[in-house]
Amino acid sequence: MSRIGNKAIEIPKGASITISGDKILVKGTKGELSTPLMPGITVDVSEGHVKVSRASDEKQQKAWHGMTRALIANMLTGVTTGFTKTMEIVGVGWRAAAQGKKLVLNLGYSHPIEFDPPEGIEIKVENPIKFHVSGIDKELVGQTCAIIKQFRPPEPYHGKGIRFENEYIARKAGKTGAK
Repeated sequence: MSRIGNKAIEIPKGASITISGDKILVKGTKGELSTPLMPGITVDVSEGHVKVSRASDEKQQKAWHGMTRALIANMLTGVTTGFTKTMEIVGVGWRAAAQGKKLVLNLGYSHPIEFDPPEGIEIKVENPIKFHVSGIDKELVGQTCAIIKQFRPPEPYHGKGIRFENEYIARKAGKTGAK
């Protein structure tokens, strides 16, 4: 039994949900998002609450049940408050800067890396080693952070690289000298 899927979702003020055929559309103050409705899953909107239910107890139906409920909850949060992830750069001389909408990263390569964020994502540089990735789509914010992180993933020996704020990097011992 899906514990997540059975929870009712409260619709926050300023947000609305419409279900048309096989699509769920969520509108709010920050924008609008949509997701497809999986077969066998029904969504009931009534009195400021959303309830997701499934047609059968098959394994795939159970998985879609919880996933649909989580997607709707994330869309409601996104269109009302949005999502933000803070990233930091660790490395001597490595820095980030904003040029218009682009993020320019100097990460020890022979050239600066210019990253143009996808539509719906905003990148704010707080200082040369810290920046924020924000948007209304949780999946897109996370994917954008993953792409940026791939330019210099955190390495375990010196701890250098691009990481999330307060992310723990397991450190390894380096080589030991031969006697």
